[in-house]
Amino acid sequence: MNERFLALWREPATRFVLLFAAWLTVLFLLLALKPVNDHLVEPYTAFIAQEAAVVLRWFGVEAQAVGMTLSSPRFSVAIFHGCNGLEASIVLLSGILAFPSRWRWKAFGVVLGLLVIHVVNLVRVLSLFVLGMVKREWFSAFHNVIWQVVIVVLAVALLVVWAQYGKSRALAAPAEMGRG
Repeated sequence: MNERFLALWREPATRFVLLFAAWLTVLFLLLALKPVNDHLVEPYTAFIAQEAAVVLRWFGVEAQAVGMTLSSPRFSVAIFHGCNGLEASIVLLSGILAFPSRWRWKAFGVVLGLLVIHVVNLVRVLSLFVLGMVKREWFSAFHNVIWQVVIVVLAVALLVVWAQYGKSRALAAPAEMGRG
């Protein structure tokens, strides 16, 4: 049994899938812990609400954020776990950590990828808020289906682009692969 596992482990695709699944499991379990929720998830989600309120005010919308709730005289929405982009970030982070590449390239992918997901998720929150103000009957479909798919597809697309670009860089400069 041990030799069979080692033979599978030597296959890059199998190793990636196993590591990806392991990272997903570990990171989602961490995300589910109450201390992580209390000290990371909720403050981050409240930060997103604050950012959205600032942007909405720039465009003349009377908006405010209190905790994780974004509101105006016309609409109010609570931003919960699952609406903050952290799940998509975990998918991206797990893929990057599982992929065989230099740590410097991984760090670049993590920083840039998490920033892109954050910005797109902020656009998501803003667009859903405005949609809730002007076309409330569309809110649920856009919130539960369209934007959920967009955010997950974004995370996977970022991972694929990062991996492809990193692979082409590694092929172009193989001597550099051993360094940092």
